[in-house]
Amino acid sequence: MTGLPPLVAPGEPLTRAETERYARQLILPGIGSEGQRRLKNARVLVVGAGGLGSPVLLYLAAAGVGTIGVIDDDVVEPSNLQRQVIHHVDDVGRAKVDSAAASVLALNPLVTVVPHRERLTSTNAVDLIAGYDLVVDGADNFGTRYLVSDAAELTGRPVVWGSILRFDGQVSVFWAEHGPTYRDLFPEPPAPGTVPDCATAGVFGALCAAIGSMLATEAIKLITGTGTTLLGRVLVFDALTAAWRELPLAPDPDRAPVTSVEDASVACAVPPPGTDVVPAVSATELAALLVDRAAGRTDFALIDVREPAEAEIVAIDGARLIPMDDMLSGRVPVDPRRPVVLHCKGGTRSAAVARHLIAAGHCDVRHLDGGILAWVHDVEPDRPTY
Repeated sequence: MTGLPPLVAPGEPLTRAETERYARQLILPGIGSEGQRRLKNARVLVVGAGGLGSPVLLYLAAAGVGTIGVIDDDVVEPSNLQRQVIHHVDDVGRAKVDSAAASVLALNPLVTVVPHRERLTSTNAVDLIAGYDLVVDGADNFGTRYLVSDAAELTGRPVVWGSILRFDGQVSVFWAEHGPTYRDLFPEPPAPGTVPDCATAGVFGALCAAIGSMLATEAIKLITGTGTTLLGRVLVFDALTAAWRELPLAPDPDRAPVTSVEDASVACAVPPPGTDVVPAVSATELAALLVDRAAGRTDFALIDVREPAEAEIVAIDGARLIPMDDMLSGRVPVDPRRPVVLHCKGGTRSAAVARHLIAAGHCDVRHLDGGILAWVHDVEPDRPTY
C-alpha cells in the first residue's frame, strides 16, 4: 500500500553528535535530516525482549528512534542466549527489560529507553499503547498478539507484527484505520495445545535476526513515510530454502470492530483455574511411585510425550518415549487396562494427551504437573533444563 504519510512529526534539529552518528542514514533518499528528526521524535513500544525483540531494539536504537519502550515480565535464562542476542551471559537471572535497556544504551546513549517490567494485560494495554506512536509486536503467544492488536485498534496505533517458529517466520503491518488487523489474518485463536510454542518446537536463532530486521525496517518506514509498507501484505520466510513468499491480506468486511480488550488467557480460551479435570501428580509423588514400581508394589506406564530431541537433553529414568503425535494418532497403541502417567516439558502436551486417552476409554490416566521442568526442580536439580 502506498501513500501513507509519515507517522511522526519532525523533532528538534539534530545535534552535531547526532549528525555524525547518523550520517550514513541522513544521505538516504526519503530519510534525510527531516526523516532523522522524525525518528528522533518517535516513541515506539516493543512487546517482548526475546528473540524478535532483541534485534528490533538494537536496530531501532541504532537508527536513532528517540524513545523506545520495552515490555516484558520475564528474566534471562541460559536457553535464551542462543537467539536473544541483546542479552549476555552475565545477564542470566536479570530482568529482560533491564538487560535490554542496558544493551540499548551501551549501543546508543542518545536515545531514551523506558522499561516496563510487567505483563501486557487488559488492564494496562490500552493506556500503555496509547503512550506510543506505534507498536512492534514480538510476542511469543497468541493471547498477547490479540491483545496488542485489539488495544492498537482502540487507540488508532499501527502494529508491526512478526512471528517465528522452528525455521519459519512471518512479518506484516496492521493498522485498523488504513487496512487489516491481526484478527483479519487470524480471526480465531487456536485451541490450547494445538500449536507448539518456541519452547516446545524450537527456533532457529539466526531466523530471529532476519525477521527482526524486517520489523525494524517497517517501523522506520512508517515513522518517516519512506517506501511502501507491508500493510495489506504478509511476508512468509522459510529459512531452510531461503525463500520469501508474499500473501495479500484485506480487511474482513464482516468483522465486528473491536470495542474492548480481553486478557490473554481469555483470548486464547485457556480453561479457567479449577475447570481442568485432568488428574495430575506432582514430581515428588511421581518419584515415590517410581520407587514403588521398582519394588513391585505398583505398576503403571510412564510415557514421555515429547520429541526425541527433547528427551536427549533430559529424561526421567524408566519413561517410555512416545511423541504426542503418535499418541493422538494411535500409531503407537497404549494398553487401556494399565495405569498411565504422562509427562512432557511443562504439562501442556501431557494434559492434552491425557484428555485424549480418557475420552478413548482409558480409566486410569494422570499427567505430571509442571512436566520435566518440575521434575528437575523438585527431584533431580542437577539435571539440565531447556
